[in-house]
Order: sequence, then C-alpha cells, then structure tokens
Amino acid sequence: MILIQGLYGKNSIMEKALDVAQARNDTISQNIANVDTPDYKRKDVAFEQYFADSLNKGNINEEVDKFQPAVIEDNSDSSMRIDGNNVDIDSEMSYLAKNTIRYNALVQLINGNFSKIKNVIREGK
Repeated sequence: MILIQGLYGKNSIMEKALDVAQARNDTISQNIANVDTPDYKRKDVAFEQYFADSLNKGNINEEVDKFQPAVIEDNSDSSMRIDGNNVDIDSEMSYLAKNTIRYNALVQLINGNFSKIKNVIREGK
C-alpha cells in the first residue's frame, strides 16, 4: 500500500506537469498562429516558479493539486517590429520542440510507474 501511495503522489505531480506541458503546447501554437497579427503579444504558461515555491512550502502534493496553469502575456517592449507583435518564430519553434520533448518524457515516466504497479500485482499472484 505504501508503494502505491508513493507512486500515486509522484504521478499526481507528473500528471500536473503533463497538464502544464499540454497548456504550454497550446499557448505556443497560438503564438505561432499569430506571428503576423499586428499588436499580438506572445503568451507563456507560468509553472516553474510556482512549482519551486510549492517545494519550499513542504507538502508538494497538496500545493500542486491546487495549481491551475496560468497563461501570462509578455507585454515587454522586446519587439523589434513596427506592428507591435513580439513573437519570434524561431524562438517559438525552439520552445515547441523543447516542450514536446518534456511532454514525451513525462508520458514515459508515468507509463513506467504504472508498469511497476502491474509488476507488483503480477508478482503477488
């Protein structure tokens, strides 16, 4: 039972990270789709800082369960474009590739934990 609870706690965190990766993928896709939209400001999903703050509070499972991914808008004057759009297509494609790798790694980790549970159940027969 302790093994299952321990794995469940880890999966809860990994599943939340998977939700964040999906939200980030949607946000990056939206940025790419709006690369030529005047005055469009790129968006991102805030998670890493929240996760670090939750780790410092102690009970990470309770903190992470409360968290909902927040989409934030980059209103900085980082745009070199006349139309006010601050989306850099090369950066967005890089972010998309990085996020896809993270998403796939999380899926593999979650599947690996469920495989461990299946092995424990099979060995118990």
